[in-house]
Amino acid sequence: MLHFEDFSPGRRFDYLPRPVQTAEIVAFAREFDPQPMHLDEEAGKKSILGGLAASGWHTSSIGMRMMIDAFLGDSTSQGSPGIEFMDWKRPVITGDILSGYSIVLDARPLRSKPGLGVVRFRNEIVNQRGETVAVSECPIMFRMREAGQ
Repeated sequence: MLHFEDFSPGRRFDYLPRPVQTAEIVAFAREFDPQPMHLDEEAGKKSILGGLAASGWHTSSIGMRMMIDAFLGDSTSQGSPGIEFMDWKRPVITGDILSGYSIVLDARPLRSKPGLGVVRFRNEIVNQRGETVAVSECPIMFRMREAGQ
């Protein structure tokens, strides 16, 4: 179980590769972002995206899942107060295989909440060609191993 003290600046957590399938792109889009380039292959090809493309929100959701699998799922995470920034650099097209990493930028105890610390991460998602498709930075709160610190 990872606690606040385990997140030193520079520590990196790699994501396992994850293929992006047509059915999941369309299902996400139908529910949350029903634009033509996310719903239909031909519309995607005619768009500036060049094919059936995942919504940026879908890409971010995949990134969240990869963070859970890489380290958050086995941690004392207490959630995040927000996202500092999120950039969608390239479209994620059906058949892409995504991977990436989270790296600790800094960590500090929270004065206002004894026993908790906040860790700031940079998260990058890349496709199978090594091209960056999404970048974000966010703080996440974690319980400390020893509440008195």
